[in-house]
Amino acid sequence: MDASKKLYWLKILLVVIGLFFIFGIYPMMMWVWPNGWGWTPRQPEYEQMIMGIYATLGVFLVLSARDPLANRSLIWFTIWSSIVHGAIMLVQALVDNTERANLLGDIPALFLVAALLWYFMPRKSAR
Repeated sequence: MDASKKLYWLKILLVVIGLFFIFGIYPMMMWVWPNGWGWTPRQPEYEQMIMGIYATLGVFLVLSARDPLANRSLIWFTIWSSIVHGAIMLVQALVDNTERANLLGDIPALFLVAALLWYFMPRKSAR
């Protein structure tokens, strides 16, 4: 895939991922699949913190879709923080039986976000 097509799809991904971070995490944690997207037992303080952080990141990802190359550091932060967050959660889910549902929920979602953004992120700043 050439660089212009990657940039086109990156813009779309930034909006989709950003909107999911803003509007999708809350329903996933509360109604759709709380076991796969939250912690057992429920921890409202943790959940509010995570939703606030990801909603804020989501707003900035949507805004970065206008000019992804000017927002490279934010996109790379999203990639690497998703990898680190997913890796920490992976270890926790393997160690704690009550968190095993996360192995099929938010853990793969974090790795998917990182992989997609990594693949579509241009390697060189050729404007």
